[in-house]
Amino acid sequence: MKYKLIPFLLSFGFCGVAFGQFQQNNPGVSHGNKFEQLETILRDPNMYRSASGAPGPKYWQQKADYVINVELDEKNQRIIGSETITYTNNSPDPLTYLWLQLDENEHKASSDNQSFDGSKMAGRMTVKQLNGIIGSENDYGVNILKVVETNGNALKYTINQTMMRIELPKTLAPGGKFVFKIDWNYKITDRSTVGGRGGSEYFKDDDNYLYTITQWFPRMAVYSDFQGWQNKQFTGRGEFALTFGDYRVNITVPADHIIGATGECQNYSSVLTATQLNRWKQAQSAAEPIEVVTLADAKESMKVKSSSKKTWIYQANNVRDFAFVSSRRLVWDAMKVNVEGKEPMAMSYYCPEAYSLYRKYSTKVIANTLKVYSKHTIPYPYPVAISVEASNGMEYPMISFNYGRTEADGTYSEATKYGMIGVITHEVGHNFFPMIVNSDERQWTWMDEGLNTFCQYLAEQEFDNNYPSRRGPAHLIVDYMKMPKEQLEPIMTNSENIANFGPNAYGKPATGLNILRETIMGRELFDYAFKEYAKRWAFKHPTPADFFRTMEDASAVDLDWFWRGWFYGTDAVDISIDNISYYRMDTKNPEVENELSRKAYDDNAYVISRERNRKEGIKFANETDPSLNDFYNKWDRFAVSQADKDAFNKYYAGLNAAEKKIYDSKVNFYEIDFSNKGGLPMPIILEWTFTDGTKEVEKVPAYIWRKDENKVTKVFAKSKQMVSVKLDPYLETADIDTSNNSFPRSYEPTKFEIFKQREVIRGSSTGGNPMQEAQK
Repeated sequence: MKYKLIPFLLSFGFCGVAFGQFQQNNPGVSHGNKFEQLETILRDPNMYRSASGAPGPKYWQQKADYVINVELDEKNQRIIGSETITYTNNSPDPLTYLWLQLDENEHKASSDNQSFDGSKMAGRMTVKQLNGIIGSENDYGVNILKVVETNGNALKYTINQTMMRIELPKTLAPGGKFVFKIDWNYKITDRSTVGGRGGSEYFKDDDNYLYTITQWFPRMAVYSDFQGWQNKQFTGRGEFALTFGDYRVNITVPADHIIGATGECQNYSSVLTATQLNRWKQAQSAAEPIEVVTLADAKESMKVKSSSKKTWIYQANNVRDFAFVSSRRLVWDAMKVNVEGKEPMAMSYYCPEAYSLYRKYSTKVIANTLKVYSKHTIPYPYPVAISVEASNGMEYPMISFNYGRTEADGTYSEATKYGMIGVITHEVGHNFFPMIVNSDERQWTWMDEGLNTFCQYLAEQEFDNNYPSRRGPAHLIVDYMKMPKEQLEPIMTNSENIANFGPNAYGKPATGLNILRETIMGRELFDYAFKEYAKRWAFKHPTPADFFRTMEDASAVDLDWFWRGWFYGTDAVDISIDNISYYRMDTKNPEVENELSRKAYDDNAYVISRERNRKEGIKFANETDPSLNDFYNKWDRFAVSQADKDAFNKYYAGLNAAEKKIYDSKVNFYEIDFSNKGGLPMPIILEWTFTDGTKEVEKVPAYIWRKDENKVTKVFAKSKQMVSVKLDPYLETADIDTSNNSFPRSYEPTKFEIFKQREVIRGSSTGGNPMQEAQK
């Protein structure tokens, strides 16, 4: 064995981590598989979840209420917390223990997620990559100081990585409540080096921090009717399964910090200056964003740090989580939004580095998001929606952390602008999926990311008709769909096991829903069913089966074939036009048929030797000696005689009314052979171009493939003669090979580019900065 010395460079940039068939009924046969119902795959309906996809008559879910006191210790970079949890057992099951999540333990050196991924050396290595290989010790993770009953009696508990089991002193009966207290603390991580969704960001120039405090308190795991305790470990990818409840949170921070958080602040009068409080009151009726804390305020606070503290008090009802931002570097603007009879406050918090972009766009993007999502789901029910610029992309109830900083001169690229608008739309949109329609992200990422990305696409397109959406349109998923099968997995794959996380969990489900809406179901049926799903499962815990069943139940469209192919399989769409045969009715009319025969005769009579003989001026014998010509040299074999006309008139007169109707239509028949090369059934959409220059688009339902999933032949009747026909003319179906979509075949150049891959912040975009160039 030889060892080769390969030098590498140490890179101090961001290092992102790429996250992101079933048994056939009739195997070996080309039918009876792709169009069978999903009854053998979906979870059986019961009294908790009905066969219609709605919650059943005995549906239940647990409740967890929190009273939390938390201090942000800026000097020691720690979170210090104490909480009282009231857990209500609404299940029919007696419980002897409870499971809580300690998500900050994902950063501990001993956590499995620090070592269970493969690793390789590269020419350039980051500190994070090298530390992952070296396995250095750290003091991250939750320190549990006390777990007691309300009377002070200690509770026995066991910590297994990111999960903590508390043993109850007595069985918690159905309908019962259990109240207990936990004291804890942890070291705040630096997001730029350690990674993760929350933590701190340090600004060296002014020696200040921005804190995004998320997954920060011990919180109840979900106990449900369909899986019992959801205590799958948090490894950093599959997000959160959480229980609804009411929160009272008292947040103590340096007195010069500004707080934005889940819920409504109960004591603005004691934490804001008189001027800021007056601006806040103005913002509550403003139609344009008003700066409650101005850029000048933020810059002044950045200069001298306060040694005193303030406590901000927040109340949030019927939410599944709580997060907050804290910093003395924050500008804060706000305005009221009218959303289907409700008036939530749209608010943005951002550092000076993002001012030129966020002041112009952020709060108005929130407003657009709330309006469009509400139209397609339920009216936004919460009193607040917040966007925080934190060089990040992550969501929590009523608050989200987003991307979007400008250059030092305040300019920005078009890519940065649209990247910011897109990530704000996406993260604010998560208020609906999964903060309200509370799916289990730890199991099924697509149920929140995919559905949310689809709604993000709708909101982007209503924000700007020319918005350059990155996900949603069918053609944008083609590169992923055409990858080798061994590099793919079905959408219905657990979050931890997805290789191509973004395309699989975000892009493909969003594209599938767009195809359903625009191509398969139509907007009216789709929108009604999708809205029904949101109404049925708002503030509840839906499963994939509940979504699939509701979409069919509310629309009367059988979609099992689509769920099978698009969600449970890895087949791609590749429908090919293999052959076209043209059939023309024999009119029996000599004036028509004889002229066609004349043309065919002339075409067949063409011989290259004859043409060249004429061009050479050869003297033909029958031209120099006319005596060689007789009757047949002048005879018109295609002339129409009176006898021919009489015979046709007799034939036509003998036709009945139905026969004459078809005869007079002069229909052209085109028999087309199609093959399903990709394996995924899809409607056949054809664009016909006729000899007179007109076009016609028609659609054949996907059911045409039910009796032969590989090849079908269909005859089309057209009153005009066809020049060409094209499959999927508007790129609606994500067909991975359009070279076989035309007849006659058309060939278009495929564009390519040379690029160097680099890691970027979640939600960000890249591109030049023409704005800056113009200012030069």
